[in-house]
Amino acid sequence: MMRPEESVLLVIDVQGKLAGLVHESAEVERNISKLVRACRVLEVPVISTEQYPEGLGRTVEPLRKLLEGEAPFEKTAFSCCGSEDFMSYLRQLNRNDILVTGIETHICVYQTSVELIEYGYNVHLVTDAVSSRAVENRDMGIHCIENAGSWLKTTEMAIFELLRVAEGERFKQISRIIKE
Repeated sequence: MMRPEESVLLVIDVQGKLAGLVHESAEVERNISKLVRACRVLEVPVISTEQYPEGLGRTVEPLRKLLEGEAPFEKTAFSCCGSEDFMSYLRQLNRNDILVTGIETHICVYQTSVELIEYGYNVHLVTDAVSSRAVENRDMGIHCIENAGSWLKTTEMAIFELLRVAEGERFKQISRIIKE
């Protein structure tokens, strides 16, 4: 089970026009937004990346506002692990559970997840917060990430796993986030 003090949320490449072209794009963005806001309440660090932003554009505006003050890690490798800056920052956090979200599931999300598993991290793929342009690619990406050793979670499952108890101010804040 994940614990806030051991976890990190990773938002991979939700950027530009591509973000609007993926299957169920509005739901994916809404779920990533819920995760970011819940992680803020639970004091879980959030890391975001952008794949070649000069060509693909920046992180979509609604998520960029939520991530304000934290520059995304720019990359050209499909896997986030191909960025030395990203890996250095991740290692400094000294947390082993990585909640993975973003696009595209069968490329950047897949390659990142598999490499993180190879490096010894526990990957928790949030299946309703990842997508690809084609459903088949999303589904195959999820399948291959699971076979590599990832835990599969939904947005609500991940948030309530991190929260653990239905009491207190954090629970009230999380409940409002979930209901939106």
